[in-house]
Amino acid sequence: MNFPGDIRYTSEHEWIRVEGDEAFVGITDYAQSELGEIVFVDVPTLGETVGQGEVFGSIEAVKTVSDLNMPVTGEVLEINGALDAQPELVNNDPYGEGWIIKISVKDAAELDSLMDANAYQASL
Repeated sequence: MNFPGDIRYTSEHEWIRVEGDEAFVGITDYAQSELGEIVFVDVPTLGETVGQGEVFGSIEAVKTVSDLNMPVTGEVLEINGALDAQPELVNNDPYGEGWIIKISVKDAAELDSLMDANAYQASL
């Protein structure tokens, strides 16, 4: 399992990497391994502001569908278009090419409620 130290984690297995006022969001290496082969990513919230902990989309694997929860309140600026043709990027590179959405962070203080890599790893 891979637990990068430069991102924050939720207890629902999403990650967020902040870059200035914007951030990338995806699911963790642990989550993708538990889900198995990812076949579809659905994010109907482009342009919407989604609150911390609210569902912003879903991810479908061969055997199950799982909700995607927003790590912090933010407006969905971009959806990773590469996932339409290659949803397996989430499996192959969950912290890189397999990112799911890019958001504008509305309240940076919410980041303090998320786990660092050590706390996330300990929670598993």
